[in-house]
Amino acid sequence: MKKIPPKDYQNMVESASPPTKSYKTIPCAFLVGGAICLLGQFIQNIYLHAGLERDLAAASTSVTLVFLSALLTGLQIYDKIAKFAGAGTLVPITGFANAVVSPALEFKSEGLILGLGAKLFTIAGPVIVYGSATAFVYGLILYLFRLY
Repeated sequence: MKKIPPKDYQNMVESASPPTKSYKTIPCAFLVGGAICLLGQFIQNIYLHAGLERDLAAASTSVTLVFLSALLTGLQIYDKIAKFAGAGTLVPITGFANAVVSPALEFKSEGLILGLGAKLFTIAGPVIVYGSATAFVYGLILYLFRLY
């Protein structure tokens, strides 16, 4: 097998890749990302109007957005939105939910444990581990500095 020099390979990649249409993708990402945030604010306002305290309304809004994102991913609608909006769908909480659910759905044919269960934590696992470790270190620092 003949090896291709890195410079030639890069030229092949650039010639095969379509140019980015920034004039189209940036406004689409902005509008869809803004619409997701607007939806989140609308949901939070509903929870606040229903009588929930601000902290509980914010947490409930996050849970609702994660559920909606996972549901739309399962129904294969989120991917269509992402194809149109690009980075606009990477609004942190909905993008994370999509990133967790997508690999799980891809491997569901391998069974509940080795397919769905194992792949569900492909993305979420490192985030949970590093998030927990960071929270522990942060809590420890707060605890130590409040003692002195």
